Amino acid sequence: MNKRQQTALKAAYRQQPPALGIVALQHLPSGRMLLEASRNAPGVLNRHRFELKLGTHRNRALLADWRRDGEAGFRCEIIDTVKVPDDPAFDADAELASLLALHREQLQEQGQRFY
Repeated sequence: MNKRQQTALKAAYRQQPPALGIVALQHLPSGRMLLEASRNAPGVLNRHRFELKLGTHRNRALLADWRRDGEAGFRCEIIDTVKVPDDPAFDADAELASLLALHREQLQEQGQRFY
């Protein structure tokens, strides 16, 4: 790959909007889970990991589990994404909120506990 192709690929990557979606951090030993909807799912997942590693995460129970079991005790993933249509009237926040509620409801029916 030459320099021009590499520059074009980087530019195309930068122009892509971040993925909208639902992020889950699950403590494997206890099974508890943190669910969050975000307009930038990869970014929020990185933020959670960074705050946990730094020891400054807002959720104290989650942070305590992280300190006790470390990164190996967690599964961190994007569990669902939203495909943004070309419709200018599309309400991404409402779509994310309903998707989060749907996932939370389904998981609660399965006995999932949350932070």
